[in-house]
Amino acid sequence: MASGNNMDREMILADFQACTGIDNIAEAIALLELNNWDLVAAINGVIPQENGILQSGFPAETSQGTTYSPNNQPVAIPSSSPPASSSAFCPVVPTRQILERQPRMLNFRVDYRDRSVDVVLEDSSSVGEMKQILEMELQIPASKMQLKGWKTGDVTDITVLRSLHLPRNNSLYVLTPDITPTAMTSQASALQESLSQNFLLVISHREAQRDYSLNFPGSKTIQEVKRNIYDLTNIPVRHQQWEGWPSSARDDSITLAESGISHPCHHLSVCRRSSPAHTREQSEECSDVHMVSDSEGDDFEDASEFGVDESEIFGMGCTGTRKSPMMPDNVENEGDALLHFTAEFSSRYGDCHPVFFIGSLEAAFQEAFYGKARDRKLLAIYLHHDDSVLANVFCSQMLCAESIVSYLSQNFISWAWDVTKESNRARLLTICTRHFGSVVAQTIRTYKTDQFPLFLIVMGKRSSNEVLNVIQGNTTVDELMMRLMAAMEIFGAQQQEDIRDEDEREAREMVKREQDEAYRLSLEADRAKREAQEREMAEQVRQEQIRKEQEEEREAIRLSLEQALPPEPEEEIAEPISKLRIRTPSGEFLERRFLGSCKLQVLFDFVASKGYPREEFKLLTTFPRRNVTQLDPNRSLKEAKLFPQETLFLEAKE
Repeated sequence: MASGNNMDREMILADFQACTGIDNIAEAIALLELNNWDLVAAINGVIPQENGILQSGFPAETSQGTTYSPNNQPVAIPSSSPPASSSAFCPVVPTRQILERQPRMLNFRVDYRDRSVDVVLEDSSSVGEMKQILEMELQIPASKMQLKGWKTGDVTDITVLRSLHLPRNNSLYVLTPDITPTAMTSQASALQESLSQNFLLVISHREAQRDYSLNFPGSKTIQEVKRNIYDLTNIPVRHQQWEGWPSSARDDSITLAESGISHPCHHLSVCRRSSPAHTREQSEECSDVHMVSDSEGDDFEDASEFGVDESEIFGMGCTGTRKSPMMPDNVENEGDALLHFTAEFSSRYGDCHPVFFIGSLEAAFQEAFYGKARDRKLLAIYLHHDDSVLANVFCSQMLCAESIVSYLSQNFISWAWDVTKESNRARLLTICTRHFGSVVAQTIRTYKTDQFPLFLIVMGKRSSNEVLNVIQGNTTVDELMMRLMAAMEIFGAQQQEDIRDEDEREAREMVKREQDEAYRLSLEADRAKREAQEREMAEQVRQEQIRKEQEEEREAIRLSLEQALPPEPEEEIAEPISKLRIRTPSGEFLERRFLGSCKLQVLFDFVASKGYPREEFKLLTTFPRRNVTQLDPNRSLKEAKLFPQETLFLEAKE
């Protein structure tokens, strides 16, 4: 036979479950992976054999069907033997028979509108069984569901998947022509409403002849309910046998709202499932116990079944050595005392316990009461006394219960003190008198040793701290939980009022901050506007000063040019005279007589003296159009053909 590592893992898983009777797939896979998917090693690890029939591999199979063990001793094999349970002997079955009787596992991806559901089924299942699974997942009646996407034609609810010759991975889709989207929306809203409702479960413990009335939200899963019942009854989850769950509640992972139980009240009963393995294990003298639990977090839930005393589990066996005190005598520093208390508590009762606040009681008050209203919590003060007969039971069974630990960590700040030593008791009374007054201190003083441990539930108020409840050690887990929840209801009402007051105060402060910020921004805007105006005015003054200086400079140049011009010649002189008429951009005309021998520079100086410098204006003739400004200024008017008379005009340069 080939090695288990080379076999198809799905077939190995099916063989393993058939031999061991372990129905939990996750647990079976975990055990196989611990043995590197070696089927025989995994079976021997769960069901160890005394006679060596199943040790190193599957036995050889003869032609007559007789099976031989590794030492060649014949072993009789029944022709048909039922699958063994996890507590019974696993018969050695020939490999061919194991492989032939194991069904194939088929994977289906089923799409419905915007949802996808993954379904894994044996090929011996029918289409109707798949619809029942989809009914639970999609919350759609199977009768109104049409399953489409089959490779073959005619498929009915009674069709067996093996007859369709399907591949391992398949894709299907669901049609619901009789269900409108509005109906689906109302169904989803109804489920959402059920999740927010509370269900009262009346659970009858048949062995103890006691009833428990427990309230659970609809979002609680069946698995969580079973774990809480373990805290009450000490029956591990995998050993609980239930009656009263609806047929739709086949999966412990579904919520109470989805399970189909009655609302608002549903009756159930529970007892311990009889286990042949229990009897066998107790009869064995071997003290080595190998146990795999399928209940998460129940590390010690089966200890009593293997003859292990609970006091030994928590380090309290009668070893003849006196246990060390929870808190040293005459402690000076409360923080150091709490560190010692936490370490000793963990060594006695394990690490699953409330998280005790490390620090003084006043610091615990600050942590619990003086933050924001939404973050405030109740303060739980645990008072321990080693001489009380209730101390060990209360700590191990109530205070270390997973449900209590979780509830305390979410809603409380836990602070502890040991009053076994008289000096520490006196120090506690002094602390209580300072923070609560003499009445609470006197109340604690009146409690006798056997009434300890005590659990004080403290709520902070605006001006004082109030002790809501004092819980004594002679209680049960459910009673302790109920009293904690009752205290939380009182605290919740006060917290909501504090939240409203805080929100109103913060709203007022926010309005004031917004007003102050708006006023500050207004001042800054006014200052910025004023500074901008001042800068603008300064710039205007500067530009005006520059303009005036430029005008003064131009005027000085104009005057100097005007003074440097030669005098205008008379008309009667014998020398040739040129009369020039110049039109300015404003439409005015400048007229003057020049000697024909005058240079063009004299004409340019004359025009500049009138405010039209050559650098800014062009001097043009009318017809033909010529730019006189571009001519050589040393040429005479005659040479420039501006003789005996000419009309010119000025034009600003671009």
